[in-house]
Amino acid sequence: MPAPTPDTLRTLTETLSDLTEYLRENPDPAEALALVEPLLDEYTGLPVQLADTLRALARTVQEHQAIPRTAHVDLLIAELRSAAWEQTDQHTLHYVLDKLRALHDDAESEQGCSRCR
Repeated sequence: MPAPTPDTLRTLTETLSDLTEYLRENPDPAEALALVEPLLDEYTGLPVQLADTLRALARTVQEHQAIPRTAHVDLLIAELRSAAWEQTDQHTLHYVLDKLRALHDDAESEQGCSRCR
């Protein structure tokens, strides 16, 4: 697998920005939930991936020979790891999507289709 580049990651963040802009245009809730669902997957979603990335970065910095072992570096590594735990705590957001989807489905079924009204 080729190493990621800053450009590929910028493309990724631009796509996320595009999604945000699209959601601000008030699309159908079912479509919005479907678009966000992969981002909040409990195993592969952004919170889990970002947490893993932060931990990997902390490990890379900690184990690199050229980076001095100082109290300041240790503090920065600890901050990365703390941020990783905070992101990991957000993995439960997929439950919020499940609840929103259920509320939307209930509201849709109560309204019925246009032929039934």
